Amino acid sequence: MTLSTIRARWDEVRAGVMILTRIPVGRLQGQAPSMAASAWCWPLIGMVIGGLSALTWWGALCLGLSPGLAATLALLTGVLTTGGLHEDGLADLFDGFGGGRDKTRVLEIMRDSRIGSYGVLAVGFSLLIRVLALASLDACTGVWALIGLGAACRAGLPAAIGLMPAARSDGLGRAASGVGRGALLVALALGLAALFPLGIASALVASVAIAFASMAVWLWANARIGGQTGDVLGAMSQLGEVAGWLALSALLSAD
Repeated sequence: MTLSTIRARWDEVRAGVMILTRIPVGRLQGQAPSMAASAWCWPLIGMVIGGLSALTWWGALCLGLSPGLAATLALLTGVLTTGGLHEDGLADLFDGFGGGRDKTRVLEIMRDSRIGSYGVLAVGFSLLIRVLALASLDACTGVWALIGLGAACRAGLPAAIGLMPAARSDGLGRAASGVGRGALLVALALGLAALFPLGIASALVASVAIAFASMAVWLWANARIGGQTGDVLGAMSQLGEVAGWLALSALLSAD
């Protein structure tokens, strides 16, 4: 691998960090990589987000906080790191799909910066399920679950971008189009590998749960608006993570 190739991959990682988080990485020099070019590394960035949440979880438990409070602070760390990016997508999708009668109206509601009752309920239950699921695990398992699910729930997004048509002529979904097969496969492999510290059986079950939830959003979005948008991708990641947490809690609960 040449130095220029290494620099290109590093710039793609930095671009991915800029897209998915609020972590400052400085300015990119020259031509910035496209969103599609950075998609392969999104699970790696998910590991970083999950790792920061895991540090908060572990630290809160060491300070003597209850598992529920520690889990709440861990999830808050993740939300602050991403700026609530995926939660925003989940809220917009449920507001749009719940309140719009046709594609035009659905997309109009999804683009509205205001949040409605469907969106509030979706985000609220998503956070509640994830907090309770994390709190049901022991300290060490919770660390690996945060890191693994942080990666795995983002691993399928390149596939959605590459295989689903963009529902809009502009926006994030259109800007991210053009993901290659190689990037898609790398992302899926990274997402699955990140779950292996939890055990092969748990990794496979969680992966299947995430895949089913993501596919449900995929089919729902195709039926309602004919493709993907940035909000669809955010909701796919969020509901995939919820499904992963439910699977791991059922398998690995400390109770």
